[in-house]
Amino acid sequence: MLGVRLGMSKVIQVRNVPDEVHTSLRERAAAAGISLSEYVLVELRRVTERSPNAEVLMRSAQREGGFSREEIVAAVRSGRDER
Repeated sequence: MLGVRLGMSKVIQVRNVPDEVHTSLRERAAAAGISLSEYVLVELRRVTERSPNAEVLMRSAQREGGFSREEIVAAVRSGRDER
């Protein structure tokens, strides 16, 4: 694996973090019993594990079945009319 260094971490510096955001993150890290750096890393990993919105929308558009937009609108209108 030429050019690939396993286990090498990168450093990210975030500037201009508002005081209230920093305080909230610090409090959450303390409640979890970990350092602020560890807490932020856990959150960054969680964010990267989620699919981007565009990918989710693309997958949902490719699905077959379900209800059409017109059927959904008709059902909503019907429900409103019953009130």
